[in-house]
Amino acid sequence: MEILLQQVINGLVLGSMYALVALGYTMVYGIINLINFAHGEVLMVGALTSWSIIGLMRDAMPGTPGWIILILATLIACVVAAVLNFTIEKVAYRPLRNSPKLAPLITAIGMSILLQTLAMIIWKPNYKSYPTLLSSETYNIGGAVISPTQIMILSVTAISLTILMWLVNYTKLGRAMRATAENPRVASLMGVKPDMVISATFIIGAVLAAIAGVMYASNYGTAQHTMGFLPGLKAFTAAVFGGIGNLAGAVVGGVLLGLIEAIGSGYLGVLTGDILGSHYSDIFAFVVLIIMLTLRPSGLLGERVADRA
Repeated sequence: MEILLQQVINGLVLGSMYALVALGYTMVYGIINLINFAHGEVLMVGALTSWSIIGLMRDAMPGTPGWIILILATLIACVVAAVLNFTIEKVAYRPLRNSPKLAPLITAIGMSILLQTLAMIIWKPNYKSYPTLLSSETYNIGGAVISPTQIMILSVTAISLTILMWLVNYTKLGRAMRATAENPRVASLMGVKPDMVISATFIIGAVLAAIAGVMYASNYGTAQHTMGFLPGLKAFTAAVFGGIGNLAGAVVGGVLLGLIEAIGSGYLGVLTGDILGSHYSDIFAFVVLIIMLTLRPSGLLGERVADRA
């Protein structure tokens, strides 16, 4: 039971990060029916930006509490990621909005490769050791352990999801997003500016991805220019698993995928007679995707067209 509880905690932490990134995928898809495959690289830029800011702040302000440095670094990373995603939408996707669906898809893949290359040039290709800014003391829960960093990840995710749901459901911008997702032309006749709404959606998705990037680097202790590819791919899987275009589906899909991956990796060796170890845990995400697309192509919660924003 201790092992199971530990894997559940690990799965919730992992699923929280997947959920934040999956929300970016599903929001953009809900508005303009585009899969932004460069979204994982926005996570990477957020993580590496925060790593740079942490190094600068530690040199400039020695003795500053780690949690203050982490908050400031995260805020700056969110701003950089928001500007980046806004630029990507304006330069790479907006001119292709009325093109065949394959054109923006190929552009998204190309933008992903471009961002990885630029990050490699700016930050160099070597792995960076991401500093531990919170206490390293762990807490015991029923035989399992949880660290302050993991508690921070779960708390920040819950707060971020609450703010996002409030934004989408109870604000003027949220109403504009839902109207644009329903019918952009009719929404524009009612005074909504679709271009502004789409840009805002990309900015919100970038902020969530940057937060996930900081949490991912904090949890695993490393950052590198290719670090966003696999989490981005798994977050896309989570979005499809939960129902692409559905906010609640992205959250459910992310959390469930994290739990499946963590619990599966904990018992994979036992189930396969030690043929496959925990380092094969990545296969679970794609096995889940294949099964879901075969049995229920619309995802667990389906796609609610009226409130896909």
